Amino acid sequence: MGQFDNKIVSITGGAFGIGKGTALEFAREGAKVCIADIDKPAGLNVISEIKDLGASGIFVEADVSKADQCKHVIDETVKSFGGVDILFNNVGIQPPHSYLNVEDTPEDMWDLILDINLKSYFLMSKYAIPEIRKRGGGVIINTASVQGIQSQPLVPPYAASKGAILSLTRQMSLDYANENIRVLAVCPGAIDTKMVREVAQTESDGTEDTDAIVARYGSTHPLGRIGLPVDIANVVLFLASDKASFMTGEYVCIDGGYNALGAWASAAGGAFGDSDNH
Repeated sequence: MGQFDNKIVSITGGAFGIGKGTALEFAREGAKVCIADIDKPAGLNVISEIKDLGASGIFVEADVSKADQCKHVIDETVKSFGGVDILFNNVGIQPPHSYLNVEDTPEDMWDLILDINLKSYFLMSKYAIPEIRKRGGGVIINTASVQGIQSQPLVPPYAASKGAILSLTRQMSLDYANENIRVLAVCPGAIDTKMVREVAQTESDGTEDTDAIVARYGSTHPLGRIGLPVDIANVVLFLASDKASFMTGEYVCIDGGYNALGAWASAAGGAFGDSDNH
């Protein structure tokens, strides 16, 4: 018996990285899982892995920056499994070419990052909450970032989106606490995902390969390594469980001790994007 038997989970950005890792951990614990992503082949591969575990899963191809597609994700989850208990708003982008100051950031880049990283969390919650309510309550977990607390240079839209996620988490927790809907956030540090590796590739000058750059990112953490998707998944599953039943409106940092360093950005030596490519 898994701790999430008969629970229904919807995950955005579920085809890679943190989303994929969390989907698989929920499946191992008996949950029925819907993953939404724009990458259909990758998403279907995750569903295949979920079914290999003996669990149930569906993939919904969706651009969750769009209201109608967010509604479609929730509708398909309910159609397939009968409801929604847990929403994991995880999707996020930090394109390598977006590392610019405010003056140089194009308006369309700002809009793209905010639409995916923040607006999708509002929209998915908007359509999931009525279904969670029907189940007598549940949990919404949002992927923020250490960059919602501190920041590094040249990431204005990303930093703005992640700080806003923390504020939205606190606000929603107040509106829905009396309906037994808990709202929480996780703040990853550098996690070994497709997105972080894409940034690492842009840093390579031919003398250092991507694995070495990623290892260098990890070496700057007090724990001496980069995080793995399962490190985030383990905390998400705890927050979604009854063991965290007295927690809402809070965030948990999973960053290898990075925030404890204080002014970490100046010493980072790399990118700290944490969510999954959209």
